[in-house]
Amino acid sequence: MDHDKHFHSLAQGFNHAFSHIIVTLLAVGIAFSLPAVASYILYYWWPQVEGNSQLLMITEISFATVLVLLFNISKIAWDGRRSMHMNKIASLVYAREERGWMSRRKERDMRKLIANVRDVYIMSITGNDTLSADNIDLQKTFDMAYEIRVLLANPYGKGAASRALSTDDPEATLKSYRDEIEASIAFLRKLSDAGKKIKLKFYEEPPFWKLVVTGEYVWVQYCHIGLDVKSQPEYVFGLQHDNPQRGFFEPFYKHFLDQWKEQGHPEFNFESNELVYRNEDGNEIQRAAFPPQEVHVVLAEELSALEING
Repeated sequence: MDHDKHFHSLAQGFNHAFSHIIVTLLAVGIAFSLPAVASYILYYWWPQVEGNSQLLMITEISFATVLVLLFNISKIAWDGRRSMHMNKIASLVYAREERGWMSRRKERDMRKLIANVRDVYIMSITGNDTLSADNIDLQKTFDMAYEIRVLLANPYGKGAASRALSTDDPEATLKSYRDEIEASIAFLRKLSDAGKKIKLKFYEEPPFWKLVVTGEYVWVQYCHIGLDVKSQPEYVFGLQHDNPQRGFFEPFYKHFLDQWKEQGHPEFNFESNELVYRNEDGNEIQRAAFPPQEVHVVLAEELSALEING
């Protein structure tokens, strides 16, 4: 990973040096061309314009148009510089709302940065769009990572049922949550069998954030009530080595760690298919079957009871 960082820094250095060379050559070219341009305007162009009213009007309009373009370009450059400064303060390195060819290109660059991370932390609803063999964005990251911690919503808890109630078809949504959780567990089980250090926990609260921490970057999406998380904008915040406290990387990273350490979030045992509850000292105090044995209850009845009680 250190070698990749060094290579990435070296590539950035070459890009910066090349851009400075291009700007310098352009400035030198403009400087040497000014005398020739001035001579052309003074001795050839202006004598023709001075005696031709139509040509004079065209020249004035063209000059005004150029000034407007220059002012607009200057404003865009100023706004872009200010936006870059604000993004740096927030540690925002990437944002995406819809997938286009530009976003796919940027995502390829981001995948190179997170390809060889050691630890991956995930907080999601079901993990279906992240923990999947079809997810080429993170497949290499999963292959290279040593430890993967996953925190998912308990599909048999009140939090998942509460979110399901905000959709058009709560019963179908809750059933899909449970099916997707089973698929995520199967995916994690394969990684565990491959020698990865896998830990899976469940939370009971209604989902609020989707977080994927990959090394020094955290991918963030808001779990908007009644909407699919995949339809929400995605933000990536990076750790700033010179000032780690600045930006949103640390708050989201700390939020995941706080949720992970929460005593009420049981850990899933892949061997026995049970949820293991522990006390503050880390000692086991209770186990529960997963899925629960009373899962035969009709989904519609569960949702109705929750709606009445909640």
